[in-house]
Amino acid sequence: MGEAPAPAHVDIEELLRGYDVDDLTVATVCSHTSLQIFHGARKEGYKTLGICLGPQPRFYEAFPRAAPDAFLSIERYTDLLRLEQQLRAQNVVVIPTGSIVEYLGADNFLRLRVPTFGNRKVLQWESDRARQREWLDRAGIPMPRLLPDPAQIDRPVFVKLHGAKGGRGAFIAKNSAEYYKVNPQVPHTIQEYVVGTRYYLHFFYSPLSDVGYRCSRGTLQLLGLDRRDESNVDEMYKLGAQEVLRDLGIYPSFVVTGNIPVVLRESLLPKVFAMGEAVVETALDLFGGMIGPFCLETIVTDKLEFRVFEISSRIVAGTNLYTTGSPYADYLADDLSTGRRIAQELRAAASKGKLASVLS
Repeated sequence: MGEAPAPAHVDIEELLRGYDVDDLTVATVCSHTSLQIFHGARKEGYKTLGICLGPQPRFYEAFPRAAPDAFLSIERYTDLLRLEQQLRAQNVVVIPTGSIVEYLGADNFLRLRVPTFGNRKVLQWESDRARQREWLDRAGIPMPRLLPDPAQIDRPVFVKLHGAKGGRGAFIAKNSAEYYKVNPQVPHTIQEYVVGTRYYLHFFYSPLSDVGYRCSRGTLQLLGLDRRDESNVDEMYKLGAQEVLRDLGIYPSFVVTGNIPVVLRESLLPKVFAMGEAVVETALDLFGGMIGPFCLETIVTDKLEFRVFEISSRIVAGTNLYTTGSPYADYLADDLSTGRRIAQELRAAASKGKLASVLS
C-alpha cells in the first residue's frame, strides 16, 4: 500500500505566532471524555472551553470541579470552521476526542485552523481500517485474520464499520449467509472472531518526557486499562444467541454504554509495553509519530496471547474510570488522569518552548 495522501496543511508555527502560550484555553466537545479533560486542565491551571450544540448541557451543574469555565454554543459542528479566528483569539488548544472527529468529520478536522493536541496526520492511518492494519502489521502486532471477501467466511467473524462509531453497526456472522442478511453498505472490515477477554490498554506517548518506558524518542506510559466484555463465556454466549434474538425481533448491538476497570496479570505487562513501543516506533517512521494518549484494543486468549483488533489514536472513554488515577498511573504520580496528563504535556511543552512539537 502506498503513502497516505497528505492532509490539508496547517502551519502550526504560524498559528502559534499570535498566541500567548502562558494563557492557553483548553477546549473540547461536551461529550466523550470532556469531564476529565476539563477537570485535569483546571488542576494544571488552564482555562477551559466547552463546545456544545445549542444550549449548554445542564449536567455540568452536577460536577462543578469538571465544568468548563465557558461554553461555545453552535448550531452545527462545522460552524467551528468559521469561528477559527475567534478561537485563536482566545489562545484555544483543541483536545481531540472520538466525538469531535466523528461529528466534525475527518476532512474538516484536518483543515481546522486551530492548534490541536497531537499529530493530526495519524487520523488518515487510524480512520481507514486498511491503513490501520498496514500500520499494525508493519509494527509486528498480532491481529485477528482479515477476510477481504464475504464469500470466504468459514468461521465466526466480527464486522465493524470504519471510523469512530462507539461500536454502532458492528455485528457477528458465523458464515456468509449471516453476513449477507445484514449486508452493510458502508465501508467496513471483516475479521476473524477471536474468543477471549477484551482489554483496552490506555497509553500515553510523550516526545518530551524522560519518565516512563523509554522509546527511541521520548517515553511511553501506561495510564490504565478497561474492558467492555466480560469473559470467554460471555463471548461464546454472544456467538450462540444471535439467531434466537433475531427471531424475537431483537438485533444484537455492540454500542458501548459503559466501562469496567481492569488490572492485568503482571506477567503480561512486558507484552503490553512491547506492543505499545512497536506501535509508537512505527508511527514515527510512517507519519512523524503519535503524541499523547492512544489505546490498543485487544483480545487475550486462554493461552495468554494478545490479538489487537483496533487502535484509537486519541483519548478513549475507558479512561473516564480513572479521574484521580489508576493502579498503573499511581506508580507514576498522584491524582493522574489521562485528561490531566494531557494538560501536563501542554504545560511542559510551553515551558520548554516546544509547544509546536505536541500540537498540529
